[in-house]
Amino acid sequence: MNILMEIYEILRRSYGPQRWWPVTPTGGRGPEYTGGPKSITQRFEVAVGAVLTQNTAWANAAKAIENLNTEGIMNQEALSDIDERTLAEMIRPAGYFNQKAKRLKILAAYFCSSQRVTRSGLLELNGVGPETADSILLYAFNRPRFVVDAYTRRIFTRVGIISGDESYDNIRSTLEKNLPHSARLYQEYHALIVEHGKRVCRRKPLCGDCTVSPLCRAGCGLRVR
Repeated sequence: MNILMEIYEILRRSYGPQRWWPVTPTGGRGPEYTGGPKSITQRFEVAVGAVLTQNTAWANAAKAIENLNTEGIMNQEALSDIDERTLAEMIRPAGYFNQKAKRLKILAAYFCSSQRVTRSGLLELNGVGPETADSILLYAFNRPRFVVDAYTRRIFTRVGIISGDESYDNIRSTLEKNLPHSARLYQEYHALIVEHGKRVCRRKPLCGDCTVSPLCRAGCGLRVR
């Protein structure tokens, strides 16, 4: 077993299944961790959530999603047609609401006009970078793209798998080459990384509580990149 899979198994034993991405059940108001999207509406909600959670906590994005659900406009046609200012007020809890309203309308228009959502197509949209695009592809469409976020970079830098200053796509490629080609694995692994980063491998790491510490080259007090 390589070190990446060792870390995955340790995190899985430590935190259990994460059941990402949270989506709103049929008839519900807000996202729940039920194992990911099962319908067209839920897949689109994942894409909306990937934009709303930019530069904010998921709890804030979830409040904005609840507002959209309450108004009955969590679908690509409705978001594409709605007035931008009205949309901005609905998603105010997610922060940067004017900017995100513009991005969501562009995203919705893309979903309306595209027969197939692609990474290149997503990256052409305003406000959609590699992390957001890969989150949409992985969690909404089960396409095996490993999502590299700040937690991924921090944890794997400390362990010594990467140096930390590589490009997004360089890190993603390194991880995908050394892991089984599995969307389900990538979903669960990324979710576990986020959980570990929030609980233990923080900016000031709680190394004494870390189950990954036997494999880690770092230690408490190491300057975080």
